[in-house]
Amino acid sequence: MRNKYGVILILVFIFCYGEVFSQRLSREKINDTIENMPTFSIHKDNYFITGISTNKDLNSKSADAKYQISFKALITRNTLPLDTYLFLTYTQKAFWNIYEFSSPFRELNFNPGVGLGKPVYNKNDDLAGMAYLQLEHESNGRDSIYSRSWNSLSLSYHTAINKNLLISVKGWLPFKYKKDNPELIDYVGYGKISLTYNLIPEKLLVDLMLRKGIKNWNGTVRTRFLYKPFNSSNFQVMLEWYKGNAESLINFEENRSMIRAGFVLKSDELNFLKSLPDAI
Repeated sequence: MRNKYGVILILVFIFCYGEVFSQRLSREKINDTIENMPTFSIHKDNYFITGISTNKDLNSKSADAKYQISFKALITRNTLPLDTYLFLTYTQKAFWNIYEFSSPFRELNFNPGVGLGKPVYNKNDDLAGMAYLQLEHESNGRDSIYSRSWNSLSLSYHTAINKNLLISVKGWLPFKYKKDNPELIDYVGYGKISLTYNLIPEKLLVDLMLRKGIKNWNGTVRTRFLYKPFNSSNFQVMLEWYKGNAESLINFEENRSMIRAGFVLKSDELNFLKSLPDAI
């Protein structure tokens, strides 16, 4: 229960603090931005990375590859009540034992969703951030004792504190998960916070995601460094350290420590939040 209230307090704090540094992006400009968004776009980062475990012996089973494919489809554009718009999302994440004989896939996780997006404005009618209400399902597509799945209704808020720092907070209410994995929430909790900071603008950034389970010290710290070699592309090189639980659904209770590197097609759906000509 404390975790639920903690997520709510963080959401309120980020919302209020974000307004202090809110952008001079008017409602009209944001409506134009949404109107010109592509129908299909990258949702979460699309990547292929490979690496080794830091808390297990190095062998063909502990080293692996991980890749993710994610896209978003706009259904409407500011035509729903309260200036909201409807969208669909789909994300697929794979864990691939490419160093084993025959290179089997260890796990596939499927994450479809539907959501409403809404720009949030301050008292001066300038953009303060973006809010999303989403209904999501995630499963590994397996049955019997290997089935893992859960559903959630989530609320997230994204704001730029300044030109270099973007903060995202997401809280969720899980449901229909106790049959396949009754202890899942012990490890994924009720929310997460992400911070993205430009170390070198348009060239090098660090992305930190924190998630706390509801029992003991379960949770996750995921750190990513991303380098952009080409100025005119969203292609980037990524180094990731994942430390914690629930990297995949099948072994959500396992505490993993993985360092991987590879390439990523970076999502740019929130880049306009960092267009802060008047931010500090």
